[in-house]
Amino acid sequence: MRELLLREALNEALHEEMERDPRVFILGEDIIDPWGGTFRVTEGLSTRFGLERVRETPIAEAAIVGCAIGAALLGMRPVAEIMFLDFTTLAMDQIVNQAAKLRYMTGGQTSVPIVIRTAGGAGRASAAQHSQSLEAWFTHIPGLKVVMPSTPRDAKGLLKAAIRDPDPVIFIEHKMSYGVKGWVPEEEYVVPLGQADVKRPGRDLTVIATSRQVLRALDAAERVAREDGFDVEVIDPRTLYPLDKATIVASIKKTGRAMIVHEAARRGGWGAELLSEIVEDAFDYLDAPIARVAAHNTPIPFAPVMEDFVLPSVDDIIAGVRRVLG
Repeated sequence: MRELLLREALNEALHEEMERDPRVFILGEDIIDPWGGTFRVTEGLSTRFGLERVRETPIAEAAIVGCAIGAALLGMRPVAEIMFLDFTTLAMDQIVNQAAKLRYMTGGQTSVPIVIRTAGGAGRASAAQHSQSLEAWFTHIPGLKVVMPSTPRDAKGLLKAAIRDPDPVIFIEHKMSYGVKGWVPEEEYVVPLGQADVKRPGRDLTVIATSRQVLRALDAAERVAREDGFDVEVIDPRTLYPLDKATIVASIKKTGRAMIVHEAARRGGWGAELLSEIVEDAFDYLDAPIARVAAHNTPIPFAPVMEDFVLPSVDDIIAGVRRVLG
């Protein structure tokens, strides 16, 4: 294996899938060379595959997703890039009322195999309209699959799986994770959707974290191991839907305690849904109330010091672990 940045792993996945399947094409804003996308994920693709398969679009998110849906209905495999997750709000009719519904409304006679790649989360002082974590919106919609990778290896494997999937996939990359470096296999591989990963085994507490917070949870777990002797298990669901409940429940049966960590605002966040799932399936195994660590219920501030204040930090996760474990 070799080390790649997360953005490099995504780029490699796109290269490989475009080589493998001539139906795969990309569309979005500023994605052609020399820009290669806002975060350089599509760098080199237009040079290699041409402007027919890497299509520059106007600043029109509804049109981007609408064109992707139409192309998918005619047999193509589009990957639509929406620059920031916040801007999916401009294409919600296309995503929610069209892409998510057409398989059901046609009785399975058609499907919409599109991937909507987008950058979510905060940390760049990009202010309230460019820093949101809206994944819970999409997990609420039947017909959509929602992916949130945390490592380069997972990002590449999950993106390949999403492109091959017959249904619409919302693929949310954290904008602060593109520079994360990690081991990526050189051989062909795919990470199946709906399969969680135990990033760190433990016996005292199960922490289920998403996206960038997985890395912070791992840092917190190492610190509490050194400072308190606590052995924390960290699980990355990788796909919020379909959700691998079996892995999560098996971990809680072992540890007897659970904590959920995500960057989205606490109120109505995906963690509340997961908490309900755990209570339904694993309540009898819990020795303490389930804890949640999440962002404050406020728009993301522009000022870096305030942005850091409202987002969950490693220290916040450590405080949560100590609260649950006494």
